[in-house]
Amino acid sequence: MAQVVPADQQVVVTGKKKAQPSRSWVLLDSRGETTLLDVDKYAIMQRVNIHARDLRILDPFLSYPSTILGRDRTIVLNLEHIKAIITSEEVLLRDPSDEYVVPVVQELQRRLPPANAIRQGQDYTGGQNDVEAGDEDESPFEFRALEVALESICSFLAARTLELETAAYPALDELTSQISSRNLDRVRKLKSAMTRLTARVQKVRDELEQLLDDYDDMANLCLSRKLAGTSPVSGSGAANLYHASPTIGSKISRASIATVRGDENDVEELEMLLEAYFMQIDGTLNKLTTLREYIDDTEDYINIQLDNHRNQLIQLELFLSSGTVCLSIFSLVTGIFGVNLPYAWNQNHGYMFKWVLVVTGILTSSLFILIMSYARLKGLVGS
Repeated sequence: MAQVVPADQQVVVTGKKKAQPSRSWVLLDSRGETTLLDVDKYAIMQRVNIHARDLRILDPFLSYPSTILGRDRTIVLNLEHIKAIITSEEVLLRDPSDEYVVPVVQELQRRLPPANAIRQGQDYTGGQNDVEAGDEDESPFEFRALEVALESICSFLAARTLELETAAYPALDELTSQISSRNLDRVRKLKSAMTRLTARVQKVRDELEQLLDDYDDMANLCLSRKLAGTSPVSGSGAANLYHASPTIGSKISRASIATVRGDENDVEELEMLLEAYFMQIDGTLNKLTTLREYIDDTEDYINIQLDNHRNQLIQLELFLSSGTVCLSIFSLVTGIFGVNLPYAWNQNHGYMFKWVLVVTGILTSSLFILIMSYARLKGLVGS
């Protein structure tokens, strides 16, 4: 059952440092039991022995990219809304009341208790072979916690991608069939959401790729192996640091046997774990890339349609301009004969009126046909 633990009263900020506001954390141990913590950052720093710059990565008010850092005895995890500190015996997760963090806490409670939790109540009389068999059947605690975090963030980003695809493809199809301000604004918002989501997925993918490319970084994440490689004095200090967990002795013993068999086994297991979720997040990124290409193709199609409409308007303008020129010539002849000036040849020639109209109409019509034929010859108007 979860219990609330107030801030450590022994952690006193001296000098000119101001008291930090309390932060909400949830602690999950190797048995899956949860404890709610209301402590400040100095209490967290003392509990897990990390620097302030590492804890600052988990500050929600600071914009830090997705990061997985391996320290001496901890793993600092910042993946979107999952901000956690993982040790070899416990997990500290901040903001446990967040709607996106609650499923992560529930999954940690279900997955963190190892198979040997049942065997802890029994006598270990099977000898070294039983210990080795038990160690082969389960992963180190930090690997299980890291797997839950990676699975949660990959599933979360995949779900957001699926929602975006479900809304984007019909909107793009509707836009191609009918170009309107409403459809354009809808696609603009979807494209902005896709750009932001792509950046988030890309950051997680780059972090996993960076870990896979660096063997030393993966080795730093093997906390149980490093704990087993310490001296008895340092091992005792580690036990005090993690508040003397009842399983720390058996954990060191099993990890020591694994160290004798070969330290590469843990790194290989971690590498396979990271590769699996790297492929998953890479598949999500590929879906977003495909969606971006579909959006680009839609934009190209719309631009082609707009260019076609623009060309049609230009052709219409050419027709109107040519007709205006021809009518202007006809109006010029009409204006010349309509001048109210006395002249001799204007008398007794009324029969010429109809011939002037007919000849002028034929000339202007011929000029219009000539202009259109020239424009068609030069490809200025469609056939």
